[in-house]
Amino acid sequence: MTPPTKADEAPEGKMTIGELAKRTGMTVRNIRAHQTRGLLPPPQVQGRTGYYGEEHVARIELTREMQAEGLNLEAIRRVLESTGASSKEMVDFARAVRAPFEDEAPEIFEPEELAAIWGAQKLDPRLVRRGEKLGILRELPDGKIEAISPRLQRAGGALVELGVSLDAAMTTADRLHTHAEGVARTFVELFVKEIWEPFEKAGRPEDDWPKVREALERMRPLASDALLSMFQITMDDATEKASERTLQEVAARTGSSGKRGKRRRR
Repeated sequence: MTPPTKADEAPEGKMTIGELAKRTGMTVRNIRAHQTRGLLPPPQVQGRTGYYGEEHVARIELTREMQAEGLNLEAIRRVLESTGASSKEMVDFARAVRAPFEDEAPEIFEPEELAAIWGAQKLDPRLVRRGEKLGILRELPDGKIEAISPRLQRAGGALVELGVSLDAAMTTADRLHTHAEGVARTFVELFVKEIWEPFEKAGRPEDDWPKVREALERMRPLASDALLSMFQITMDDATEKASERTLQEVAARTGSSGKRGKRRRR
């Protein structure tokens, strides 16, 4: 038996197409099809064997994630061609973009449980549909209801306990959703204009991909902090103005009642 020559030895950190298939859960045939479509870069050839590395693993992961987002393979190929970045950087950035903003785990309720929380005898399907439209509720196939944000759900239940009608609470959620959409667009536009567009104009330098991803990741908590702080300021202002109006109205009514009483005594 002829011992393997140095040319036949796998480069450090590299794998054969069979090992790549095992690592990624793909078939060898599909890996070759991806190469034919331009979704995978060619292997590093040593001797008569092609070897693959982490770059290929990352590219396969990214392709799968973009397919899950609804992109077809041709669209994915065009995206990969246009980036000019390594597959790992693209994977990291794509994951940062799609990372969930919220830190809550949704909670699931029986319809009767949710009705009781809302102070109703029976769950109104109309209100559930409104919640689904707002993205705060989701009816599951088994009839249970998923509350996307438990904090928001608890706030709604607390409002009902205070005497606010469920319809009014849902209307408030609708208005909050509209304002939140505007705030979200503001921060997205800020990122695009101040971070992404200069990066784009510079030709998307590969060394700058981590900086762009870091800017996106850091902007997420900054957006939350800025929104909360601004809300607290405007809430104080709105409460103070409402209190002044209420006191003025009470004073005006009291004054009118006093004048009428004096006229009667005369």
